[in-house]
Amino acid sequence: MGAAFQVEDLRFKYPSSPEDTIKGISFEVREGEIFGLLGPSGAGKSTTQKILVKLLDDYQGSIQYFGRDLRAMGHSFYEEIGVGFEMPVHFTKLTGLENMEFFAGFYSKTADMQELMERVGLWEYRHVKVGEYSKGMKVRLNFVRAMLNRPRVLFLDEVTNGLDPKNARIIKDMIAEYRDQGGTVFLTTHLMNDVEQLCDRVAFCVNGRLAEVSTPRDLKLKYGKREVKVEYRQNGRLTTAVFPLDGIGFNEEFQRLLQTAEVETIHSGETSMEEIFIIVTGVKLNGQAEQAD
Repeated sequence: MGAAFQVEDLRFKYPSSPEDTIKGISFEVREGEIFGLLGPSGAGKSTTQKILVKLLDDYQGSIQYFGRDLRAMGHSFYEEIGVGFEMPVHFTKLTGLENMEFFAGFYSKTADMQELMERVGLWEYRHVKVGEYSKGMKVRLNFVRAMLNRPRVLFLDEVTNGLDPKNARIIKDMIAEYRDQGGTVFLTTHLMNDVEQLCDRVAFCVNGRLAEVSTPRDLKLKYGKREVKVEYRQNGRLTTAVFPLDGIGFNEEFQRLLQTAEVETIHSGETSMEEIFIIVTGVKLNGQAEQAD
């Protein structure tokens, strides 16, 4: 498969800003992958997303959408993309179903509305006004809206923020299925669990530039420690031993420990995506999504 988006030397400056927000970034989003754009607040993630969905057009550089100049794309472009913004925006005096019927009217083709709403647990609340929905219900309805037109490319911003683990899993399963069926996903988030579970490749944006573009696996290999930590009981006390990963199968002390000790846990030195985020961006996460830039 080719590139859904090919971005070359992208630059953008807001009129009120003294310097560029996006400072010459280049990357590609491959067709049929989930591509994550990560970074601290103010790094340029949301600006990049707004450019790619044609909400901002006064940029410098080149953007190709499936081989076509993005600037030349007309209204037909919006038939092909679905967008889930971080802050759900609905008509609160309309029911969930009325909201979806309204938005479906903008497209020439639509998905099965009932199937989508049933999948996210909202069909039984379809006749309830959205103003009476909980935050999580509004987030789920926001995802349904993004999927309404059976998009070729799906843009998602903090798609599971505010959801309980069960409903977050449903949404992530739907995103993975969409990708497996050939769809392309551009994801921005601060939730590293989403990144680890979903993304095929990620890019870290720092101060308007890209610091890293790679797969989560390769990043873990790059920043992780090649070691194995074993926790075991010795005379009733919990004890830890660390062994080099290289040659671990021939390490006699490691083998003896496995055979004779009361082993409780074994961990490799794999680094989490949260730790990689901190290393690459220099910004700590608190486990909650920050305000979008």
